[in-house]
Amino acid sequence: MSEETCGTQWLSDTEMTVWRSYIVSTLMLRQRLHRELADRQDVSLIDYEVLVCLSGAEDGAMRMTELATMLGSTKSRLSHQIGRMEAAGLVRRVRQVGDRRGVAAQLTEEGTQLLQRAAPTHVQGVRAHFVDLLTDEEQKVMGSAFSRVLTHLSELAD
Repeated sequence: MSEETCGTQWLSDTEMTVWRSYIVSTLMLRQRLHRELADRQDVSLIDYEVLVCLSGAEDGAMRMTELATMLGSTKSRLSHQIGRMEAAGLVRRVRQVGDRRGVAAQLTEEGTQLLQRAAPTHVQGVRAHFVDLLTDEEQKVMGSAFSRVLTHLSELAD
């Protein structure tokens, strides 16, 4: 099928290599980081990411819709995840003062302690399997490129 017949500009060999390398390496990196956190700290990568987001929020609490957006998740999927984390004592659901629009997830003391224990494992993994494999210049280029992609996708979501 040619570009002329279907109106689609197919990826060049270089573009396909970049795209496939990104997709597969991102998947493998997330799997590796998850495995390291699960094996060493008994926490999943996605639960760790929830703890990180909440730790950066005021009073350790964030509206579920905002948290879902930050994690690239759906509100429904996040609700199930928060339910599991709540049962484990890592977070609790709370109503925020002056906010009648919804429920927030809040970090518990146990969640804070787990985050503090797990953070070194995560950072070591990110360094070993990603950051330290890139030159300073590659880090700057990737940071710029993916910031632009994130901005574009965020604008489409509005």
